[in-house]
Amino acid sequence: MADLNDQIAPETELEEEDAYVLDRRGVAAVLYAVEIGDRDRLLALMEPMHSADIADLLEQINPFDRGRLIRLYDQEFDGEILSDLDENIREEVMAALRPETLAEAVRDMESDDVVDLVEDLDAPQQEAILEVLEDADRVAVEQALSYPEFSAGRLMQRETVMAPEHWTVGDAIDYMRDAEELPEQFYHVILVDPRMRPVANVTLGKIMGAPRTVPLKNIAEEMFQIIPVTQDEGDVAYAFNQYHLITAPVVDENERLVGVITIDDAMEVLDEEHEEDILRLAGVGEESSLSDRVVETTRQRLPWLAVNLVTAILASLVIAQFEATIAQYVALAVLMPIVASMGGNAGTQSLTVAVRALATKDLTSANVWRVIRREVLVGLINGVVFALVMGVVGIIWFGSPMLGVVIAVAMVVNLVVAGLAGTGIPVLLEKIGVDPALASGAFVTTVTDVVGFFAFLALAGAILL
Repeated sequence: MADLNDQIAPETELEEEDAYVLDRRGVAAVLYAVEIGDRDRLLALMEPMHSADIADLLEQINPFDRGRLIRLYDQEFDGEILSDLDENIREEVMAALRPETLAEAVRDMESDDVVDLVEDLDAPQQEAILEVLEDADRVAVEQALSYPEFSAGRLMQRETVMAPEHWTVGDAIDYMRDAEELPEQFYHVILVDPRMRPVANVTLGKIMGAPRTVPLKNIAEEMFQIIPVTQDEGDVAYAFNQYHLITAPVVDENERLVGVITIDDAMEVLDEEHEEDILRLAGVGEESSLSDRVVETTRQRLPWLAVNLVTAILASLVIAQFEATIAQYVALAVLMPIVASMGGNAGTQSLTVAVRALATKDLTSANVWRVIRREVLVGLINGVVFALVMGVVGIIWFGSPMLGVVIAVAMVVNLVVAGLAGTGIPVLLEKIGVDPALASGAFVTTVTDVVGFFAFLALAGAILL
């Protein structure tokens, strides 16, 4: 039976945008096997699939089909699929699995994956999962859960490969060959001193390529980063990305080795941080997902729409102050949205760059004023360019040179303010401890709308009337 990804139409195989996307005909084949209850056909279709693709399949189908597929596939379900599932439907999938299948799946998982699985569950559900673990694994998971949420202690895995710093390459190879159990995936042997404090990393490649008599400390990596167990996972991900780490040992308050973080977990955090920033900037809630139900999606978006309503009312109050001006010069009502829209878009551009730079620690107190000056100058130049365009439009469209002057000046003012607000507001919010991705959008929009309307209408009142 063909793999799902082999069922992609030939003409679409070369289309880069379709790479790694489940083919709809393959998904239909799986659903047909579920519909007729043909377990052998289902296993043949899903056996070649990666756990991440199976997780994508479960996320893309509706809850009714998902439940039927899980019941038919059941005993083939493994822990990697649970790890790759979106958190929003993982609990639903776990509830649909038979207890013995779930227990077997959990037992095969690394400790960090089990922590990720159970940390958001209710206490009874957590206990049910922990009960199926071996005593040593359960203790490791419970200890990890005792650390603060979103900390390195929650992210690390307890399974490590360590060696005394005086060992040779031969000692390490013999130890690993004789060990009853090693982590499923590891990249370094961690060297520790007699007090169990990590002092260096040695890559497996260096160990395999060196003579047996070479001391491990002689082939240790130059770059060695230690992660405190309470460090925020966002900072951990930044360190991995900044210093090109593959693994990093995690230490407790006494600087003793308690676990290790690997690049796959760090990059997953980095991806989640980026996704949260995008969702926050859009005002749709940091946990929004395509698998959310209507009620959940409505609840996440309603507060931000309410905030936008308040900002729109503030802008309307500014407009209300110039009712007489607008009544005497109706063309102003036609051109007002252009000024506000251009300012809003320019502000969003600066805002997006600033929030991203803050997240990657590229925008700091050392360069903040230089960046603000740059954004203001960009706003000024863009404002002048579009001022000339709109000035001509105002003259041609309404036959009024002074109206062209009004909208041109208002455009320059608003785009300069947009550059200033789009960069300055996120920086200010971070200084006072507010997530700039969460709140900046509403403030920037308010500033550009209010300034744009006020500048345009006030100038019109002073020059045209």
